[in-house]
This record gives sequence, C-alpha cells and structure tokens, in this order.
Amino acid sequence: MDGPKDRIEKRVHLRAPRARVWRALTESQEFGAWFKVSFEQPFVPGVEIKGRITHPGYEHLVIGLLVEKMEPERYFSYRWHPHAVDPTHDYSREPRTLVEFTLEESAGGTTLTVAESGFEGIPLTRRAEALKGNDSGWAHQVTAIGDYLRRHP
Repeated sequence: MDGPKDRIEKRVHLRAPRARVWRALTESQEFGAWFKVSFEQPFVPGVEIKGRITHPGYEHLVIGLLVEKMEPERYFSYRWHPHAVDPTHDYSREPRTLVEFTLEESAGGTTLTVAESGFEGIPLTRRAEALKGNDSGWAHQVTAIGDYLRRHP
C-alpha cells in the first residue's frame, strides 16, 4: 500500500532559524513542551524514550519513541505505535510507524515537513482510526510547534 492510505504529510513555514527549530524538535524537554508529553531522558539514536502525555484527557497514557536518526539541523526520525490511546491494549506486538521531521531553509525562517508512514502494518481493525487520528493530530502539532516557537524564540 502506498500513497495517502499509508502516509501522512504536513508542511509548515516557521518564522524561526533552522537551529532554533532543530532544538525544539530534538531536545526532549522542548519537544515535550509543544507536543504535550513529559520526558525525563534526552533523545538518543537507537534508544527508546518513554513519556507521560500531558494533553488534557490523555494524562493516563505513556508513549514510547524509538529514536532512529538525528542529522543536525536537517533530519530527525523516530518510530512509535500510532494512535495508541487504549491503555488496556498491548500495542507491543504491532509494528511501529516511522515519523520523520525534515528541515529546510526558507525565506524568513524554516520549512518543516512532518511525515508518518508505515500504516500498512497496523492491524486492519484499527488502521483507519490510526490514520485519521494521527492525520488530525499532526495538523494540530504543526500549529503547536509554531505557537511554541513564537512564545520561546
């Protein structure tokens, strides 16, 4: 499966230098501030980091991000279990999707592209819900990082 049924992509122009956007993405405390997750450890390639969601109504959930790559000021990626919102469900046997952040210089700031792929491996019983939930979630998050960067230049 390829194309829209397996991939979410959002692009946003941020009025901040690429180095500043990079820090907001890759310093776990900053990432958590705009993404609404409390992390205790730093992001390190090859290491899974867990954090408690702080978004109202989801505080009972913990997410895990397996950091894949960090190419300074250009590319950051991790794997996770998408739309893992049922605390009684064991998602550990499901494949993870790949979330990628790509930064590019643009006039007056930085263009950030967020892409999530790999939904074809998610069980059919929850694939459509995971795609829909994460599509709206990423639409919210690209706004959230912009708001965060305006408040914390």
